Amino acid sequence: MRFSLKPQDDAFYAFFNEAADNIKRGVTILSELGDDKPDYQKISERLVDVEHDNDHLTHRLFNKINSTFVTPMDRTDMHMLAGKLDDVLDHIEAAANLVYLYGLSALPTLPREMIEQITVLEAQADLLCEYLPMLKGLNSGMQEFWVECNRLENDGDRAYRMLLVRLYSGEYETLTVMKLKEVADELEAACDSFEAVSHVVESVYVKES
Repeated sequence: MRFSLKPQDDAFYAFFNEAADNIKRGVTILSELGDDKPDYQKISERLVDVEHDNDHLTHRLFNKINSTFVTPMDRTDMHMLAGKLDDVLDHIEAAANLVYLYGLSALPTLPREMIEQITVLEAQADLLCEYLPMLKGLNSGMQEFWVECNRLENDGDRAYRMLLVRLYSGEYETLTVMKLKEVADELEAACDSFEAVSHVVESVYVKES
């Protein structure tokens, strides 16, 4: 059995698990953009609420880190992990907000490739909720997390590139292309943020195991 002088404060791990649940909730709402008749305004408003909830959670975590004498992980790593988790939701909320504000509801549907980006985000959120609870105790199975997260990020990159091909094909008017490109960029940034989370988790695993 591995012995550690660091306290295993469940509250810190609970914060991270709650952040993962918030992300899962946010991505589930975002996926409604692929419904037959999505309510873009409601989707955006609900995601604002989730993003605000996670902001409050992040602030509470930072306060606990700063007020705890000995933490179960390196303070810098915990700050970085919380920040990267928050980044995911920031980009997801921004994407849905731009869809609504730019009036993209006027389109018959969003591009199929954009929905594929969201599908990748759903898979990443599921992966996060499955593996982040293993952070406590540093389960050896966690190594699969960053490998699979990298694979999914590559899937997201492919969907993004194919979307760019479609946007620049002449199918859409120039202004619509610009609007869709901004949304796609936020979705791509969310996908990249998931991988950034996995990099922090891998770093913690290497340091602490």
